[in-house]
Amino acid sequence: MTVRAASGVPDVREGGQSGRVLRLVRRLPVDPYIAALLGTVLLAALLPATGGGARVADGAANTAVGLLFFLYGSRLSTREALTGLRHWRLHLTVLGATFVLFPLLGLAARGLVPYVLAPQLYNGFLFLCLLPSTIQSAIAFTSIARGNVAAAICAGSFSSLAGIVLTPLLAAALIGGSAGISGHAVTGIALQLLAPFAAGQVLRRWTAPLLARYRKALGLVDRGSILLVVYSAFSAGMAEGIWGQVPLSRLLELLAAEAVLLAVMLGATSWGARVLGFGRADRITIVFAGSKKSLAAGLPMATVLFGGQAGLAVLPLMLFHQMQLMVCAVIAKRWARDEGVAEAGPRAGGEGAAVEGAAGPGRAGARLPETSR
Repeated sequence: MTVRAASGVPDVREGGQSGRVLRLVRRLPVDPYIAALLGTVLLAALLPATGGGARVADGAANTAVGLLFFLYGSRLSTREALTGLRHWRLHLTVLGATFVLFPLLGLAARGLVPYVLAPQLYNGFLFLCLLPSTIQSAIAFTSIARGNVAAAICAGSFSSLAGIVLTPLLAAALIGGSAGISGHAVTGIALQLLAPFAAGQVLRRWTAPLLARYRKALGLVDRGSILLVVYSAFSAGMAEGIWGQVPLSRLLELLAAEAVLLAVMLGATSWGARVLGFGRADRITIVFAGSKKSLAAGLPMATVLFGGQAGLAVLPLMLFHQMQLMVCAVIAKRWARDEGVAEAGPRAGGEGAAVEGAAGPGRAGARLPETSR
C-alpha cells in the first residue's frame, strides 16, 4: 500500500509504482561510475577528439593522470605501509596471484585464439592479466564480508606500487613484439606514474591534511582523470578505425573468456589461502585483493604502452572491471550473511563458541580510507 505524506503526496519510499521503480533502479548491478565510463565511450564515438583537439585531450589526460598518482602518493601513509609489512605471507600470496598466476592464465589463453578470443582482443586480455590489484573495491568488499580490512589496505597499496614497475616490464616481455611496446614506453610509465607518486610521498606531510579536508572534491579529480583518459583513448581508436574490427559475437566470446578467468582466480585464491593456513579474515582479503584488477592503473598505462591501439586494448579491462564488481558484491554479501548466521548460532544454542576472524581488524563497518582504485 502506498503511504501518503502529510502534504497528501504519495510517499514512494514505502510502496506504489514509483516506489517499486526506485527500488528496482537501486538494485541494478551497474555501478554509476561504470555508467559514466560507458557514457564517455559513447561520447568519444559520436564526438571524437581529432587534430588539435586530440592533442589537447591527450595533454589534459596526461596531466590528470600525473595528478591522480600524486594524490595516491599523498594518501598512502608510510607508517601504515611499514606496519603492513609484518603480514608478509598474506602480501606475498596476493602478489603471487596478481603477478604470477594471472599472467600464466593470460598466456594459457593464447590457445583460445582465434577460436574464442579474437586476435585483435588477445593483447588487451593479456594486458588485463598483468595489471595490479585494486585498492578501493577490494577494501570495500573485504569490509562487507568481515575480512581483514587493514591487510586489504596494505595489500592493495603494495600491489599498486609493484604494478607501476612490474606491469610495464611484463608487458614489454610478453606483449612487446606484437604490440610495439618499447623500452621508451616502459620509461614513460615510470615518468608518468612513479615520479608523481614519489612526489606525493615526499610532500605528504603538507598535502595529507588538505586531502582529508577536501576528500569529496578530490574524489571527483580521481574519477574525472580516468574519464579523460577513456575519452582520449577511445577517440584515438575512432580515428584509427579499430572498432569496425570487433563484431558483437567476438565481444560475447570475450565476456565468456573473462567470466572463466574470474571464476578460476576466485577459486584459486580461496583454495590457496585455505591450504596455506590463513584464518577466515585473511582468506577474505586474499580472495578480494588477489582476484581483481585495477581500472585506474590500467587505463593510463595502456595509453602509454599501446598508443593509438589503446582503445581496443582497454576494452577487455573495462568489461572485466564491471564483471568483478558485480560478482564480488554478491560474494561479499553472502559471506557477511553466513558469518552473521554463524555468530547467531552459538548464542541460540547457548554454546558461546567463537567464530574464526570475528574479532579481527576486518569487522564490517570499518572506516575505509579515501581511495579510488
